[in-house]
Amino acid sequence: MPPVIKTIDIMSLKCGIVGLPNVGKSTLFNCISSGKAQSANFPFCTIEPNIGSTIVPDKRLEVLEKLCNPKRVVPATVEIVDIAGLVKGASKGEGLGNQFLANIRETDAILHVLRCFDDPNIVHVDGSVDPVRDKEVIDMELQMKDLETVENRLAKVQKQAQAGGDKNAKKLYELLLRYKEALLAGKSCRTVQPETPEEEQMSKDLFLLTDKPVMYVCNVDEASAAHGNEYVERVKEAVKDENAEILVIAAKIESDIAELETYDERQMFLEEMGLEESGVVRLIQKAYSLLNLQTFFTAGADECRAWTICKGDKAPKAAGVIHSDFEKGFIRAEVIKYDDFVELKSEAACRAAGKLGIEGKDYVVQDGDIMHFLFNV
Repeated sequence: MPPVIKTIDIMSLKCGIVGLPNVGKSTLFNCISSGKAQSANFPFCTIEPNIGSTIVPDKRLEVLEKLCNPKRVVPATVEIVDIAGLVKGASKGEGLGNQFLANIRETDAILHVLRCFDDPNIVHVDGSVDPVRDKEVIDMELQMKDLETVENRLAKVQKQAQAGGDKNAKKLYELLLRYKEALLAGKSCRTVQPETPEEEQMSKDLFLLTDKPVMYVCNVDEASAAHGNEYVERVKEAVKDENAEILVIAAKIESDIAELETYDERQMFLEEMGLEESGVVRLIQKAYSLLNLQTFFTAGADECRAWTICKGDKAPKAAGVIHSDFEKGFIRAEVIKYDDFVELKSEAACRAAGKLGIEGKDYVVQDGDIMHFLFNV
């Protein structure tokens, strides 16, 4: 049986930035978010989580804007949460660890920032730069917290499961045992794949920290921005079996780019650095992909808008992202493929050319679909 693909609640989409103190988390947050986190050269500079939102870059929306000339354009967004630096012992409350770990629990994915640069002017909490060691410190703290959660739940459901009267308790008990086995072996919960939709829901309800998708963000110096460095190669080797995303980014350069006022200035800066697009754009796109998300559009004279759904979602679920009534009273969807719309330049032309499809409740929405929903409540 193939593994069950995990889904998330689109209405509360959040990515949490984590890492040790002084690795560049808040600098990165300031670059990609509308929020402005404090950034300074000492641990626990960030105490309360900083929350901001950022758009998901999508050139298709720019094309639709030119074709439709709408009154407004609304891109998709991702919420970014900058969580204070974790330290050894965080799972036991060290360095305000319990508060920080609670903040991570509320996110859908983790952006784990690793320091991959040397700078004698920026202190490291462990006295030297070693991104693989830093990764293992964070992993261990998150795994220890998850082990505590799993063992507490096992104690509660064990009697019910062994009594045999509650099938769900037995399934949960078996899933918890698999999680415990992985954690005791030093593995994260994401290595345990739910085998059924019921297990997937149970997994979500546990809110395990190491069950979340993770992207390792290697923060490098300016000279390593385009091609990485030895530290990055060590990280790649260490995470090769984790099925995780890796992104190389120079947070200091991204901070400089964010200060430039015009698009042309930013592009010129990127070209000088040997980069095709900013690290922030790549990060947001990878985070979107990491969460198994895709985009459909609504397009017209009033508004062109990008909507976020999970890959595999059917038409009624997509309608419900716009409004819950659309899903409840779903009748059908009118669908135009993005390429057809661009080629024919309008909905009327697509309709006349037979390029507008009428789809029912079982239609699986494709990335880039332009949709109009008919419903009755």
